[in-house]
Amino acid sequence: MGPVQVLVVGFDHAAFSGEILAEFTRLRQAGIVRLLDLLLVARAGDGAVETLAMPAGADAGLGGLAAALLGQPEGKEQTGADTAGDSVWSLADAVPPGSVAAVALIEHLWAGPLTAAIQKAGGAPLEETWLAPDDLAVLEALMNQRIEEELR
Repeated sequence: MGPVQVLVVGFDHAAFSGEILAEFTRLRQAGIVRLLDLLLVARAGDGAVETLAMPAGADAGLGGLAAALLGQPEGKEQTGADTAGDSVWSLADAVPPGSVAAVALIEHLWAGPLTAAIQKAGGAPLEETWLAPDDLAVLEALMNQRIEEELR
């Protein structure tokens, strides 16, 4: 299995049209990513997290893997224990009160061979993160500046 990402995407309201699932299907067909599971949740103002129904046409079995791996959203205890003294990632902490979110478990198929090559060379990932939108804008400006300088 390739690297798996937990992607939590917030929405203003629970109006899932199926466009996101269609895009995951396209990406799977292209061999880029595979959607392992998708869980839709709402977090009330008091902090309680509950699952939401999948949109019409979606696989009725979606959400079970994510709920089991990340903790039951209906106030049940987390399935994993913090035995090393490290902080435990919390789905409830990732979803702001009063909002809804889609929680996707995504296998990055494209990264499987890269991960294998890193492991074969004796390497191990030390940190993974995604750049925030503001940081992406700065990066894009820097890249454009570099291109302009190379063209001179």
